Amino acid sequence: MNVEPTTPGPVITGRTTAGSDSGTLALATRAWTEMQAFVTDADRRRALRAELGLGPKRARVLIELTEGPMTLREIAETADVDPPAATIAVNQFQRRGLARRDPHPDDNRRKLVHITDAGAQAAQAARRILTAPPPALAALDADDLTTLTRILTTLNSTPQPASTDPKSS
Repeated sequence: MNVEPTTPGPVITGRTTAGSDSGTLALATRAWTEMQAFVTDADRRRALRAELGLGPKRARVLIELTEGPMTLREIAETADVDPPAATIAVNQFQRRGLARRDPHPDDNRRKLVHITDAGAQAAQAARRILTAPPPALAALDADDLTTLTRILTTLNSTPQPASTDPKSS
């Protein structure tokens, strides 16, 4: 993991009000860059693929299936993919013995996807991989973890403005 600063720049000390000056913006930019570098270095995709042969979306679908059976439409919505992609994922799950399809009790045109015992074990491994903190984070002391948690909770509870990115529409 990269523990060196990823961008050069002055270290600005002291408290200022968010957005009050260009120094605060520079500090926010540096914090964002460091946060991105840390999260990228701690990315779980490689671990999911190495241990389970799954990407994050499919791993999350397996985890969701531990809560109960789902239709293909529900799987597509959960994974934020189109229905054909959900079908491909479920086909992969079936080939690997992680899930099975059964007739829907209320509509014979639909199927319910159920997790198998092997799928539940894979979901448990996926949950472990996705939730285990990176070693550098786990090594922080309780005060630093409390501060970081408070900051991230604040950031996550702040409404984000509508995106102006043309790709998002």
